[in-house]
Amino acid sequence: MSTGATRSPVLVGANPGLRLYDGETLTAYVSVWRVDWSIHGRGTAIVLWRDGVVRVLGEDVELATWLERDFVRHFPEADGLAWPEPVAERQAVDVDIDLTTGLNARAEGLEIRMSDVLDRRTFATDSFLLGGVDHSLSLVLAPCRQASLTIDGDAVTGAPQVGGEPRRPSSSAFVAVAEVWCR
Repeated sequence: MSTGATRSPVLVGANPGLRLYDGETLTAYVSVWRVDWSIHGRGTAIVLWRDGVVRVLGEDVELATWLERDFVRHFPEADGLAWPEPVAERQAVDVDIDLTTGLNARAEGLEIRMSDVLDRRTFATDSFLLGGVDHSLSLVLAPCRQASLTIDGDAVTGAPQVGGEPRRPSSSAFVAVAEVWCR
């Protein structure tokens, strides 16, 4: 097993995430990607879980599928979700991230918005297990109070769960930038 100091980068970019809840019921989970560099190239992608269906969207389907397979399905946010074989869709994904205002991400028939940034803080670990493989991760995290998901013009029911302490707020809607994954 390598340590954080001896690992090599496999991905550099941004990975905002959103879990919407109607009360305590999860209505959707979205992982948005802007990959500036990776061992599988660069580009943008969206991985969407809703009603037991997983959609993987991106112009570079190989990159988008790698993100879903090696990262998203293993994230803590996906724990406990039925995760069937994803449906890959080749289409343009536009991702606009601002640590002051939040996120706007779009693909055909799909729009994700996050706003009301609550905080900005760093996070780093040398022990982030994904699919049995240990990774190092560092990033800047910005939890958001407001978020929405629209599919084919219809707003998905739900809101982010916001909590934590006033000096360290948390949310199931967050922007994550300056993200470096190593293994």
